[in-house]
Amino acid sequence: MIRRDFLRQCSLAGLGLAWPETSSSLAQQKPRDDAPYDGPFYVVYNAAGGWDTTYLMDPKGINGMNRLYKEGDIQTHGAHKFAPTGKTIKAGMSNEDFYKEFGKELLVLNGLDYSVNNHEPGSRYMATGKLDTLSYPTFAALVAGCKGPQCPLGFLTFGGYSNTGNLIPMSRITDATALLQLANADCVKGQQNRPYQDDFVINHIEHALRNQAQERNRNERLPRLERAHNMLYAAQVNSKSLERIVPWLPKTPPKGRLTSSADIVLAAFKGGVGVSANLTLSSFDSHANNDDDQMARIPELLAGVAYLLRRAEELKIRDKVVVIMQSEMGRTPNYNQQNGKDHWSVGSIMFLGPNIKGNRVIGATDEKFFAVPLSSRTLTPDKENGIRVRPEHIHDALRRYAGIVDHPFSKRFPLNVAESERLNTLWG
Repeated sequence: MIRRDFLRQCSLAGLGLAWPETSSSLAQQKPRDDAPYDGPFYVVYNAAGGWDTTYLMDPKGINGMNRLYKEGDIQTHGAHKFAPTGKTIKAGMSNEDFYKEFGKELLVLNGLDYSVNNHEPGSRYMATGKLDTLSYPTFAALVAGCKGPQCPLGFLTFGGYSNTGNLIPMSRITDATALLQLANADCVKGQQNRPYQDDFVINHIEHALRNQAQERNRNERLPRLERAHNMLYAAQVNSKSLERIVPWLPKTPPKGRLTSSADIVLAAFKGGVGVSANLTLSSFDSHANNDDDQMARIPELLAGVAYLLRRAEELKIRDKVVVIMQSEMGRTPNYNQQNGKDHWSVGSIMFLGPNIKGNRVIGATDEKFFAVPLSSRTLTPDKENGIRVRPEHIHDALRRYAGIVDHPFSKRFPLNVAESERLNTLWG
């Protein structure tokens, strides 16, 4: 049987298959449409462990908040202020180079109130916009479920908090070679020049499978049996759809934690089989030697983002890619006895993508590194009547930006942000 090992290979590669959410949904419609998804595409970068925003987009050269620069050393590019790192980093991308290349497209929000300073609840809150439940999906999973439930690799995740809310399978693929074998499942050992059958035979098989699925769906079946048939048909169709990624995977993938993941993500996007991705870079939790750790991780993160955007340009999908850069917490304004910084419940978030007005900085922290309340209407500091911007405000705005706020999946997981607190002009 052609693709007889497909499900087993999917399991070994960590590949989740996309099939209709409920057992009755496929029985009420024709077999799924596997037309390529054409964007927008969403990529969420997580600086896992808690980044020190004073060394990136919210520089503080006062009150001993850092030991690498003074207030007069702070750099600017357009509306952005950032910490100077060009003379400090040993590898990766400096802040100076990052803002020079992407500053005009970049939206920064400072003074984000995480409300907690523990990793697990903070990661969940930032990923989903909901702190007090374990059931909510991440934004990346939600948008994939709303926009591309038919996509074989709708939601790709490379670690970090990745709950799907049972809306869509998650796909964990870290090996491009294994992905190529899956994509070429009609060939012996995934080698394109060694197909099991001629094209006309494959076409007859696909036609027969489609008719078979339609016939099954005309008859009522037990939910578990129907779901099993749906999964089988999804595996068969997804196997064919995955062939679309083959031309876009680089022959020699670059080395690096974020670059290799970016190649898989962008191949899925370009091939029309993916909607969103969750990329995580760990080791930001700098309780000891904060400066050394942050100056290793932040440049690596920026270099990873830059690689993804440049590669997206080469693939001619750059104008469809949305990037979100976040962390589950910040670092304290003071150092501890190990020259590290501990957990801090105030931080920042960054955005870049189509229809996001760049060269803007919204929100602020004060001289003691506390969040300054923000007017939801004007997006300017308002200590008397402003709100403390929290993750649910960000997620409410993201749902509106993506056009999914009224989707049934979004309504199943309400954020309950008051109308008066919505950041309606966040995207410009």
